[in-house]
Amino acid sequence: MPKAFVLINAEIGAEDKVVDELKKIENVKEVYAVYGAYDVIAKVESDNMDKVKETITWKIRRLENVRSTLTMIVIES
Repeated sequence: MPKAFVLINAEIGAEDKVVDELKKIENVKEVYAVYGAYDVIAKVESDNMDKVKETITWKIRRLENVRSTLTMIVIES
């Protein structure tokens, strides 16, 4: 099953809002607020790669308090 991890930088003080919004998105399976270079990590999973890419591009990256993202697509073995 295609999946990706999305590392997210949020607006300062808006990390909890971003986490709450991500949990509402259909193909987002796990969400964590983290310390370090990024503020939030989301695991996106769907039955095909197009849906994974669509979720990241049109839903996650367009959330109001998301400043930037880094996507890591999982290699299927």
